Amino acid sequence: MSMGSLMLDLDGIELTQEEKELLRHPMTGGLIYFTRNYESAQQITDLTRMVREVVGDEFLIAVDHEGGRVQRFRSEFTELPAIASLGKKYQENPDEALLLARKAGWLMAAEVRAVGIDFSFAPVLDLDYGVSEVIGDRSFGRNPNDVVKLAEAYIKGMHDVGMPATGKHFPGHGVVQVDSHLGVPVDTRTADEIWADDIIPFAKLAKNSLDAVMPAHVIYEKLDKHPAGFSSYWLKEVLRQQIAFDGVIFSDDLNMEGASVAGSYAERAEAALSAGCDMVLLCNNREGVIDVLDNLNFFQDQTAMKRLTKMKAGLFINRSALLDMDKWHKVVDEVTAIV
Repeated sequence: MSMGSLMLDLDGIELTQEEKELLRHPMTGGLIYFTRNYESAQQITDLTRMVREVVGDEFLIAVDHEGGRVQRFRSEFTELPAIASLGKKYQENPDEALLLARKAGWLMAAEVRAVGIDFSFAPVLDLDYGVSEVIGDRSFGRNPNDVVKLAEAYIKGMHDVGMPATGKHFPGHGVVQVDSHLGVPVDTRTADEIWADDIIPFAKLAKNSLDAVMPAHVIYEKLDKHPAGFSSYWLKEVLRQQIAFDGVIFSDDLNMEGASVAGSYAERAEAALSAGCDMVLLCNNREGVIDVLDNLNFFQDQTAMKRLTKMKAGLFINRSALLDMDKWHKVVDEVTAIV
């Protein structure tokens, strides 16, 4: 089957008949899990298998499983530290921190892959200016070059188990105080200021590390009136042309308040896809999903389809085999000791 342009979510721990129909819709191409979808490692494995039976193996299944505040699966999964702890460790011992970053990326990815999920939307590449509560300890730190090194190591760990990496939130969410889940953030800086700091991790990791990028629902008012996720300037001119990124572009959740400036849910989806996104996310709003599926006036091109298929993770061992690995036990001890 061809891969559609919408990634949606589920209400609970089992598939309903309505959800099966939504997943089979030709415009649907992906599914993202939340904490409400998780009861146990076996349950999420079974749910994932059921989804695959409904839609086939080409379908993308994802989760936000960064560690710290943003970790959807808790019981039976390792409690991962926020990546800011790696940034602090880097200030004390850079070499040790980079080794730990790779192990943290490996551990996160291995546990997610072992239950059949393709990828976690990670890592965060935003810089921590100390003003954004929604970013905060989700960031490796303030120095963009430190972030590049730590993120590169973390991504190598993800790639070691075949998980694609998604850098977020392009071109940088850390300097604005407003949470884009709740409001419409506006960044008043010039292009030179943004290029001097926030874009550096994206630009340096675009060619050899990142498989995907997720833009921010932030308006950079001196450069474009649209939030980055709806801006052909940011996605086509800057990300595709100037940075030469050729991976997948995922929108951030279209149900967030920062996306409201683009209109109805179908209008938001069409605006994001037209601006350059390959797949749009719409979560926690079933009526919005139905609006998109009923009214979206957009057909995905073959180039985008080919990019999206690269987000399919390779084969990986099952959970029982992972938990039998000496490496897993050792890495758990090392990563959970990070403070």
